[in-house]
Amino acid sequence: MECHVSIPKITATLLGAGNPLPATAKPLLIVGAGLGTGVRALWGAAVPYLEGFEVVGVDLPGHGASPAATEAFSVAELASGVRDIAAQLCDGADRKVYYAGVSLAGGVALQLALDQGTGHEGVFSAVAAICSSAQFGEPQGWLDRAETVRVQGTPTQVVGSAQRWFAPGFMEAYPDRAAALLHSLQDADRFSYAFACRALADFDVRDRLGAIEAPLLAIAGELDPICPPAVAETIGSGVRNGRSAVVPGAAHQAPLEAPEETAALLRGFFA
Repeated sequence: MECHVSIPKITATLLGAGNPLPATAKPLLIVGAGLGTGVRALWGAAVPYLEGFEVVGVDLPGHGASPAATEAFSVAELASGVRDIAAQLCDGADRKVYYAGVSLAGGVALQLALDQGTGHEGVFSAVAAICSSAQFGEPQGWLDRAETVRVQGTPTQVVGSAQRWFAPGFMEAYPDRAAALLHSLQDADRFSYAFACRALADFDVRDRLGAIEAPLLAIAGELDPICPPAVAETIGSGVRNGRSAVVPGAAHQAPLEAPEETAALLRGFFA
């Protein structure tokens, strides 16, 4: 029986070109945003600290700049979409390419690393999984959330996400940043969000971490209730060329909560 593959349409957005060198002379850093978040709102504060890279953001289907999904997709298929974007941006040029994703997009980072050596050798020089995991909770919880959002919409998730996403005091200290991210959740396409929940329900690469050979950095927010530092430590120690790091004072959206510290970790690892 033929296996159906559905590579979702995702849109790339130039977030920053670093120093004045031509973009093709710089290493390319593709950054991804997680479920319910837009890449520009999540990564915008970190981009000024990612000097030396051409920084391109990719939104999940139905989030930010990406069109809504019309059928279900998997994390592996999201990774294929990111690889396609990398190939288009490089257009045959010999340049280093890196990827850093948050939460679900961090699962994409793990998938990209697993795919290296299976017909995709050398596409990414290194990847980073931020506030992420090799498996996200119980599948039924994601299936239940998918149905809730499919029927009632993404605004049902705003209050709970605000409680889980940010460290105590962040919303009061940076109301504009927090509001922009929560607005991207409210504006996300409900059907695409539901498809992403189903992708999370099916995602589990815990027993495959040892097969990853690509350099991988797992970053955790110190106060993340969803993917705590122990999860990043497990990923970092389970990957042959893996490392882990913790961003002090951050919860589940490290590039937004601690942009300078998160960018410094990425620059140091990718260098």
